Amino acid sequence: MSLAIKIRNLVNELTEGVSFRYADLGLEKNEYQTAAKVLERMQAKDLIKKTSKGVFYKPKQSVFGEIAPNYGDQLRLYLFENGKRIGYETGVSLYNKMGLTTQMAYQIKIACRSKRIFINRGALKATAVKSYTEVTEDNYELLGLLDAIKDIKGIPDCTIAKGIAIISSKIQSLSESQLNEFIKYALLYPSRVRALLGAILDNSNKYPKTEVLKESLNPLTKIKLGISDSDLPTIKNWNII
Repeated sequence: MSLAIKIRNLVNELTEGVSFRYADLGLEKNEYQTAAKVLERMQAKDLIKKTSKGVFYKPKQSVFGEIAPNYGDQLRLYLFENGKRIGYETGVSLYNKMGLTTQMAYQIKIACRSKRIFINRGALKATAVKSYTEVTEDNYELLGLLDAIKDIKGIPDCTIAKGIAIISSKIQSLSESQLNEFIKYALLYPSRVRALLGAILDNSNKYPKTEVLKESLNPLTKIKLGISDSDLPTIKNWNII
């Protein structure tokens, strides 16, 4: 079987309406030039369409006409590399999905450790932030929750009390193994995150093993978050003011 036929068969097996790149076809770098020619011929026959440089999709038809790849599908291409997650959506757009704010983000943020991911593709626009650790499919939701703790004072249209209540509820839903991982990743975050997480866990009585968080903090340092003990009664134990 020739490489050109192999590439056509790979494309034909893809789901309609889902974006793909050369790497998603499982091709080697030295096969990209041939792939470019094959995909160009397929575009000419309207078998596939191009959304941006190196990004294509098979048109999907509905009773209302052709359906282009949706926002989530387009974003997926940037969050995964060789089938593995390398980044996650964070910032206001994530906090909106978490119920922390009703505001929408014109431009999203993508957290990644290994590279800086910027996007400017039509309605899809993103800036890059560096994650505190390597991102995986198993940890990205925990990292997003830690980001919310880190940014709790700056989340638009969200009071501290509301933020603590929502974050506490999400922490309550974590399993013991997830909580252990959560604590491990929290140690990579700034002191204000470790202190506030410790106070939240103490207040919930769900996870008594907060010593490692306490030991990571300077006992002489006051954490200024503007939180009152009516919002979180355990803040005094964590030098939070």
